[in-house]
Amino acid sequence: MACHETKYCQRCQAPFECKVGNILQCQCNGIELTADMREHIANAYTECLCRQCLLEIQGDFRNKPRREKLSRLLSFIKSR
Repeated sequence: MACHETKYCQRCQAPFECKVGNILQCQCNGIELTADMREHIANAYTECLCRQCLLEIQGDFRNKPRREKLSRLLSFIKSR
């Protein structure tokens, strides 16, 4: 029997239905996370996160190199 329960996202407190008993229908299914993303999540949270927060973390990690380049560029411009 599938085990479904209402959980609250540890990051944003939004309610969501966890379908650990049927992972193919769970809200987190299909979100690809790198090892670094999974490590960050495991270090910061002990419970499940909602789909929106997982996607936001994924986006933050994907945009990190651009933000770092922009920061270096701004520091260079300020130092001139």
